[in-house]
Amino acid sequence: MATRIAQQTSSGVPDFLQFNDLASEAAGGKVIFATDEWFAPARNLLKRETPEFIPSAFTDFGKWMDGWESRRKRIPGHDWCIIELGVPGVVHGLDIDTSFFTGNYAPSASLQAACLEKPPSLSLEGDRTGMAASEEQLRRASELHSENWEELVPVTKLKPGYADSCHNFFPLNSSRRVTHVRLNMYPDGGIARLRVYGVGQRNWSSVSSQDEVDLVALVNGGVCLGYSDAHFGHPRNMIGLGRAPNMGDGWETARRLDRPAVLKMDGQGILQVPGSEWAIFRLGHPGAIHGIEIDTNHFKGNFPDSCRLEVCSLTKDEEERCVSSRWRREPPSGWRVLLPPQKLQAHHRHVYSGENMVHCGTVSHVRLVMAPDGGVSRLRLWGRITSDLSSLSVTPPKPISKL
Repeated sequence: MATRIAQQTSSGVPDFLQFNDLASEAAGGKVIFATDEWFAPARNLLKRETPEFIPSAFTDFGKWMDGWESRRKRIPGHDWCIIELGVPGVVHGLDIDTSFFTGNYAPSASLQAACLEKPPSLSLEGDRTGMAASEEQLRRASELHSENWEELVPVTKLKPGYADSCHNFFPLNSSRRVTHVRLNMYPDGGIARLRVYGVGQRNWSSVSSQDEVDLVALVNGGVCLGYSDAHFGHPRNMIGLGRAPNMGDGWETARRLDRPAVLKMDGQGILQVPGSEWAIFRLGHPGAIHGIEIDTNHFKGNFPDSCRLEVCSLTKDEEERCVSSRWRREPPSGWRVLLPPQKLQAHHRHVYSGENMVHCGTVSHVRLVMAPDGGVSRLRLWGRITSDLSSLSVTPPKPISKL
């Protein structure tokens, strides 16, 4: 069966966009402090959806904007906010998105980060449009001494929010675990979105080798390392929290153009097609997989006809060679079948275990292959971690070569 090679990314798009957005509200991220939210609340920074602009939308405080916008400052200082990551981890890059903030974008910004052992006693509730931090909130925020946190991005000029200039990308080279970030804008203005791209990092010392965990979950450090097509939705969505709220929160490909004019099935009811699509993930921790869930929730007229799962074990160097070749290079030991081809249903949670699966022992990477195309909402891989990691890749992956 023919498979498509990895799709090239657009020119100028940084590699780190392949990683997970650790600050997204969909991952549990939240703004716990902001100095000023007069025109638009800081919580908008973490929306999963891309920003929008509604010319006729106004509030009692001024123009409605889909982002964080403070008032024009008439006192000393600058505006800033603190964000608690939904998934603590290693940050590989940022996107400070100024979409639609053209005459009102923040001229400059910087970002600081910290790994806090104890969660701060700070929170913001409800719609805070038209509000600013209270004296008590300022006092509690000052106790964090966030002005002294490690600087990941120094004070840098931002570009206005036009379509060709709104994304301000910042690649980072850090191996430190981060739980909170402080976004500074100088002196005031608006920012539409903050994307904090990285790989989740769980403390595995508290997990027993007998505990059943979702080895590929975003919160456990799973990460997408390659895919053939992501026309309508990125494969990383499949390892997100909970069940997807809609079809947009899943992996969906374009319709393959090599489908036969007249489709036929084999004896098992699986369509006989020449092509397929694939996505490859690195597990958050090497382990033995005992249960699989493939959820086509919301995919009713566009679910895949069938799928299969393959696995392998890679060292750090082997992974880097496979990624740099955009997975044209096969793993040294090849891909092994974990789940043979299975017929799928629309809008359905498919669960496999026991005799449906092949026992493959300890693995570090998985490849989901679907035929001929379509969408999958969630992928769950339940198993137990393996303590012997001497030969397997367990450190955060390097940025992905143009996939």
